[in-house]
Amino acid sequence: MDIAELSEKILNGDRRALARAITLVESGREDHRTQATALLETLAKSKRQSLRIGLSGTPGVGKSTFIESFGMMLTAQGLRVAVLAVDPSSARSGGSILGDKTRMERLSRERSAFIRPSPSQTTLGGVARRTREAVALCEAAGFDVVLVETVGVGQSETVVAQMSDLFLLLLAPAGGDELQGVKRGIMEMADIILVNKADGDLKRTAIRTCADYTGALRLLRKRPQDPVGFPMARTVSAVEESGLQEAWEEMQKLSDWRKEQGHWHRSRAEQARYWFSEDVRQALLARLETPWAQARMSELSDSVAGGEISPALAAQDMLKGIGAAG
Repeated sequence: MDIAELSEKILNGDRRALARAITLVESGREDHRTQATALLETLAKSKRQSLRIGLSGTPGVGKSTFIESFGMMLTAQGLRVAVLAVDPSSARSGGSILGDKTRMERLSRERSAFIRPSPSQTTLGGVARRTREAVALCEAAGFDVVLVETVGVGQSETVVAQMSDLFLLLLAPAGGDELQGVKRGIMEMADIILVNKADGDLKRTAIRTCADYTGALRLLRKRPQDPVGFPMARTVSAVEESGLQEAWEEMQKLSDWRKEQGHWHRSRAEQARYWFSEDVRQALLARLETPWAQARMSELSDSVAGGEISPALAAQDMLKGIGAAG
């Protein structure tokens, strides 16, 4: 693969080249990882930045419908929008449905939009292992907004905040049980909570739910990266496309304030530190997949199971062996 040619096409906004590049960075082959690293280093010189928006939400809340309506609104304003949707993988077969693109039929036909579903595989955190690199590729391709849709709400869904400038939490109209069901951790990460389906018979319920979340947000500790009024809760209707423009204006207001106050750049610097340490961890874990490590693990595992050695001592032995092999 000609990295120089591929990077040039990406910088010129070629969506087919972008899709090829994302496939490359998602590959686990060692030669592909080398090529992917070279490509990312080349594209990093462009210094292009998009507004990165992470989006999580409870099952059935209408994330795909919201993203399509929101994306259509942004493209109508002349903005280029990339959507990176992460689908859960089966713990049994490892497969994923990857149906997000088919659920966003209108947006997938837009020339100013790019939609890429990816399997989560065994990665926790609501995003795929290489989603951060896919975001960097979309930025280099000149997209104004990059939306990262996570698998769903849970205790581990906050990793997306480590690759986003803004984090949206999409919730459905409900009573107190819904409020109790949302983990405090993800609420503390959210910049804006959007109560979807504020239309028809659910409109009054949505307004009441939004008020509940507004009250809950007041109980959270004030964050230095937030201006007055944030984090906030708002109602939207993806079906009727109401409240979307107002929500977008709040997102712009928050991102502009963070840039003016220096929080934007500090956040991105901290995210770079986080992903550096994460890459080191992943590289160390990869050493456990080598034939020598697998054989040694099996040997020590049998010894632990037979009571010949304690798990802690066996782990020390294994780590010493990896260090010597490295």
